[in-house]
Amino acid sequence: MAVPMKAAALAATLLAEGVHLQEVGDWTRHSRNRVGPWGPVHGVMIHHTVTSGTQRTVDLVRTGYKGLPGPLCHGMIAKDGTVHLVSAGRANHAGPGDPDVLRAVIAETARPRDDEATTDGNRHFYGFECENLGDGEDPWPEVQLDAITRAAAAICRHHGWGPESVIGHLEWQPGKPDPVGFSMDWMRERIAVRLGRQEPPVQLPPPRRLTVSLSRVITAARKDPGLPGAPVTYEGVRTVEAALVDEGLLSARRLDGHYGSDTRAAMTAWQEFCGYRGRKPGQPADGVPGRDSLTRLGARHGFDVID
Repeated sequence: MAVPMKAAALAATLLAEGVHLQEVGDWTRHSRNRVGPWGPVHGVMIHHTVTSGTQRTVDLVRTGYKGLPGPLCHGMIAKDGTVHLVSAGRANHAGPGDPDVLRAVIAETARPRDDEATTDGNRHFYGFECENLGDGEDPWPEVQLDAITRAAAAICRHHGWGPESVIGHLEWQPGKPDPVGFSMDWMRERIAVRLGRQEPPVQLPPPRRLTVSLSRVITAARKDPGLPGAPVTYEGVRTVEAALVDEGLLSARRLDGHYGSDTRAAMTAWQEFCGYRGRKPGQPADGVPGRDSLTRLGARHGFDVID
């Protein structure tokens, strides 16, 4: 039986493991403690968010949504490896799950199949939501995987737990798929290495990195604003828009894959931040990215630019 860490101890424990932290608002007091108990704690649960755009995701996990108030986790692990702390108490992340799985986590034995949803997981698990679309295509940057490993290992080290105390949402609640994109057995191996309980494997599978086609973004920037409705002519536009949202240049409501006037205005602002202007003196940039401006945006937000 383990007593949950207080906010200061949680932050210190993560920092000691080399985790890059960002404290969000009143995270030390933001919790669901008023509606149910927090603790004893028995493990760490990993999720994916089904979202893109770091700031949008942080806002979501902090405040929640209709029918599920926040906080939705203790920390949100972004694509760049930053752990955004949103709570130090009970959080709405695990939901009801299988009591046999909980017993296996406590005993650190093989987990049975989760076929019940009768035990309050929000009471017993630290939760980390990880920024990813969860479609099997959205890549997991190594810096993000490393942050997941370090955050889980930090909590295990503090409580004297082993890697078997770390589970995915899919191992706890029937019907849940997350996380998608890596296996929890593979992640537990990484955590075991971090805790010094296992030798590192010969080679870890390299995560894929997002790519954006410059020519296709340029075509969308020139074509989409004049088309009726809000067509999505190139899916890579969503990646560019997510980066512009994170830069504070585009409203999250416009993260739709349509290179419309708002996206073009946001790209204009980014081009001018990069030092570009229009062809004539005093003329603003045109909102159609060039290789340099798009490459610089990608370098800050985790994607590569291809032709």
